[in-house]
Amino acid sequence: MSSPPDLKKIEWTSHTVTLDWSNGARSEFSSLWLLDNCSIHRHSENGQRLIDIVDLPEAPKIRSVSSDRHSILVQWEDEPAPAAFDLAWLLDNASGTPPPDSKLYSKTWLEGSNMDAAKDFAWHRLSEFSSDLSVRREWMTRLVQDGIAFLSDVPCIRDSVLEVVPWMGIVSETNYGRVFNVQFLPHPENLADSDRGLGLHTDNPYRDPVPGFQTLHFLVTAPEGGENLFADGFAIAEHLRAAQPGLFETLARTPVAFAFRSKDADFRCERSLIQVSHRGQLQAVHYNSRSMAPLRLNSSEIDAFYAAYRRFAALLHDQRFQLKIKMKNGDLVAFDNQRILHGRTRFSASQHARHLQGCYLTRDSVLSQMALLRRQSMPQTQVA
Repeated sequence: MSSPPDLKKIEWTSHTVTLDWSNGARSEFSSLWLLDNCSIHRHSENGQRLIDIVDLPEAPKIRSVSSDRHSILVQWEDEPAPAAFDLAWLLDNASGTPPPDSKLYSKTWLEGSNMDAAKDFAWHRLSEFSSDLSVRREWMTRLVQDGIAFLSDVPCIRDSVLEVVPWMGIVSETNYGRVFNVQFLPHPENLADSDRGLGLHTDNPYRDPVPGFQTLHFLVTAPEGGENLFADGFAIAEHLRAAQPGLFETLARTPVAFAFRSKDADFRCERSLIQVSHRGQLQAVHYNSRSMAPLRLNSSEIDAFYAAYRRFAALLHDQRFQLKIKMKNGDLVAFDNQRILHGRTRFSASQHARHLQGCYLTRDSVLSQMALLRRQSMPQTQVA
């Protein structure tokens, strides 16, 4: 955590504390918020709260506030002891400040056709990734930041992906098991197991929850065809929002049903193609034309949705926005399945074998692994 600007001025009343910083920023903290977050109400070892909100007074009154170079000290009317708050912690948790590591999610990439996967994204040999903590920290950070990262020299042995993914997160088991295979089948239940080209898509939007991250390990690649395609769904969605905000809003507010049926599975879930937070920030992109169920929209909605849907699909088909890679045997790619869309070009199964194995990883476990690695090098400041 970087050092905060100097504290320039303190103002306080019985209900609020206001801090003016040397960089011109102003932060205001309510008395109840401060009392709720003071260290005396948290376990000394694990940091979890020891009280509930009903244990606190509805309107605690501040008696006095003092400060030194690194903290402020707050004394309440009816509390036996004052509480100290680290200035850096207060600034990081002030109203309106972004959450920790929020800048990691801001590095989108739009024109993938102009990018070189080996140079513009994290790409390391498995031996480096597994043995060097700093390499793994950088790789995991870039995976979250860019939405995609690569490894090479992963042994071309069935299920060896399971030896790699524990460094990234926790496997999410599905009806396919812990590992799924992508290889040609004469009568495929899923078009991924054909030799057809697959347009850009996200996997399994019919599940709840949707798989968070995905890994694909290339055991056998076809020498001709079968190139992999990737695109940053967040960048494309923001491109649409900037150019045609009405179409963006239509996709963000319209529920779409996705479904998948096989002999041993029957999934259905409803969600928007573009998912935003209550603040309008992008949270996820869900796009899979193969598994969209018939739309159940009324006549006043259907034309507007199809216009927005068609425009978004056209952007996904635009080769400017596609990163095209010819993966090699032993390569592995990991990507955010709720942000990065992937696809492939056609190949001939009658001429060339092609075999991939993959895993889905829970989203929170990947973010946790990254945070733990970063925390080892950048310890978080705690409330004093």
